[in-house]
Amino acid sequence: MSERDLLVVLVGPTGVGKTALAIRLVEALAAEGVHVEVVSADSRQIYRDMDIGTAKPSPAGQARVPHYLIDLLDPDEHFSLAEYQERAYAAIDAIHVRAHLPLLVGGTGQYVRAVIEGWRIPRVPPDEALRARLYAQAEEEGREALYKRLLALDPDAEELIDPRNVRRVVRALEVCLKTGRPFSEQRGKDPPPYEIVQIGLTMEREALYARVDARVDAMIEAGLVEEVRTLHAQGYGWDLPAMSSLGYRQLRAYLSGETTLAEAAAEIKTETHRFIRHQYNWFRPNDPGIHWLDAADDPLPAALACIRQALGLAEPLAEEGAS
Repeated sequence: MSERDLLVVLVGPTGVGKTALAIRLVEALAAEGVHVEVVSADSRQIYRDMDIGTAKPSPAGQARVPHYLIDLLDPDEHFSLAEYQERAYAAIDAIHVRAHLPLLVGGTGQYVRAVIEGWRIPRVPPDEALRARLYAQAEEEGREALYKRLLALDPDAEELIDPRNVRRVVRALEVCLKTGRPFSEQRGKDPPPYEIVQIGLTMEREALYARVDARVDAMIEAGLVEEVRTLHAQGYGWDLPAMSSLGYRQLRAYLSGETTLAEAAAEIKTETHRFIRHQYNWFRPNDPGIHWLDAADDPLPAALACIRQALGLAEPLAEEGAS
């Protein structure tokens, strides 16, 4: 196995420490002559000027390790799953051409699965007028009515679409209505020509919740409120997908004087806990294809061992005198 054949994937819930582990992996493997470059699989880190609330790798971290698919768009630009998949494959292939090892890192389940499973994604251009009508229906009749409309056209979409995710329901309906075919029928798979090793980072749930709560406090201390205020002042509306991100939409009420900062922070924490539970639907602890590591211990040695084994590398010699 060579770097050119392999794609290493690092997944796990938000706040578990994927970014920090990725940088440590890159630096440890560089010492062994393996050059690694990181491809982001985060649906919010694609936006410029959304740094604190998305826990984007710091400028220092990005200077130490090459990162791709970060800061691609302004917050009001559209970016589809198909576009992400296309850019991710281009980045991975370019890294392979350089005989380096690509490391796909992120917690956006759709992004990761679209890449590693080779989803065939319907390439239906957005119809803003149709979308506006569908969102209006959801507003007037409730999202359950919109979901029932989707299932009437495509019963198998129940396995693919979370009824609480109105944007995905709207997109699936858009595809059905524009093509005249069920959305689920258009979602086959063409696995990419990579050997894939998946490493999952996890943690006992209550410990993880405590960790993300502390991270929310740190984000607010680091200037999250000012980041959101500045984005809104620049004309980015609350209805944009970017501005509906965790940590951004919850501050709307605070910035409009409807709630306190403490209440907004508490809501961010609660919604982040809910989001973590949802992420585990994408990255299941019983998935035999994922090498799960406990972030409460130091996951670096085990993660390195997985990658070395895939590359056919011998374990480095222990330092003299080590037990």
